Amino acid sequence: MFLMTILFTSASFLVLGVSVWVLIKEIFTVHVPPPIPQRVKFHMLHYFFQLTIALGNVLEKMKICPMPRFFRFIQDLLVTKNNFGVLVKNMHFGTIPVRLFQPKTTSSGPRKGIIFYHGGGGVFGSLDSYHNTCSYLARETDSVVLAVGYRKLPDHHHPTAYQDCLNATVHFLKELKAYGVDPARVVVSGESIGAGAAAIIAQVVLTRKDLPQFRAQVLINPVVQGINFQLPSYQQYSNAPFLSRKFLMTCACKYLAIDQSWKDAMLKGTFIPPDYWKKYEKWLSSDNIPQRFKSQGRQPEFPGSFNESAFLETNIVFRLEISPLLADDQTIAQLPETFLVSSEYDVLRDDTLLYKKRLERQGVPVTWCHLEDGFHGCIVLFDKNTLSFPCSKKAMSSTVSFIKGI
Repeated sequence: MFLMTILFTSASFLVLGVSVWVLIKEIFTVHVPPPIPQRVKFHMLHYFFQLTIALGNVLEKMKICPMPRFFRFIQDLLVTKNNFGVLVKNMHFGTIPVRLFQPKTTSSGPRKGIIFYHGGGGVFGSLDSYHNTCSYLARETDSVVLAVGYRKLPDHHHPTAYQDCLNATVHFLKELKAYGVDPARVVVSGESIGAGAAAIIAQVVLTRKDLPQFRAQVLINPVVQGINFQLPSYQQYSNAPFLSRKFLMTCACKYLAIDQSWKDAMLKGTFIPPDYWKKYEKWLSSDNIPQRFKSQGRQPEFPGSFNESAFLETNIVFRLEISPLLADDQTIAQLPETFLVSSEYDVLRDDTLLYKKRLERQGVPVTWCHLEDGFHGCIVLFDKNTLSFPCSKKAMSSTVSFIKGI
């Protein structure tokens, strides 16, 4: 009993100490951009986000629980699931957990289908944390929605998540009739890393003549390249709340099983061979970003002097299943109508702008929604009432409007 008391007291002091440390950092180092409304609420959300990560890191160092698993546990624990009046069914496609959302109302014919891959950098996110996003989409667009619960860190690295998403998608596309889905009206979609997966899979499905082709792709704050971390948004918002450049690169290295010691080489671009940059500069360069998104001042030299060792350790980022932005013009030109969402206060803003330009150059119809007061991951707060933001609701309403119109 005495030992238990000591352990409980020690744990309490540890949690208190971490909480105070994270609070001090929040007060003195976190900058909330002025256009984002309800700043106190924003600080509170960000504080609990950072506190959960910090506690997870402590547990991981103590070899009690990996940080990603702890974060997802807390994330799912706090979710209040709302089915929004649709039928929800948990299933498995082989070993891959999926969740099906189907409107209860009768339909005169097959419905639209939406395949959705959640965000979270391969670290966070789950079927539960994106449950409300998917059920709301199903109801508001009168569509059958399939959410894919792909495997993540710490147990699974690339290409597991990509393969899970692709395999679940192929299975669903082959069985559309069983789910009452019109093969001519299937949308592939996702948020953050999930949007990157959607972009990749939209390209892969083009080569599969045995499968129905997608009617559209919906990419919300997508990751479409892992090469240029000196784009204007990566510089302007390097310390952006919820997704800083450092945290993004840490997650990317862990997901891709790249040693963290190569982050500096990736940041400076010294891992890029000169002939690679000559080939891809026209798609990756900051010159593609509209002037209104650029800051004044001297830009860093990019890429830096080539380091062959860095290239050998990091060249996985040049593969199309990591950087779909690098697909050839013929592939890009065949992609379906696209809806893009970008957030101003997001390091990934310029990924969206680069992909938008590539698509438009090849004649792909693009609808673009830019959230002037948006931040990374804001869409998941669309139904959180007092914890929601105008950008959250705009991201969801714009997405719904696009899908209803196809």
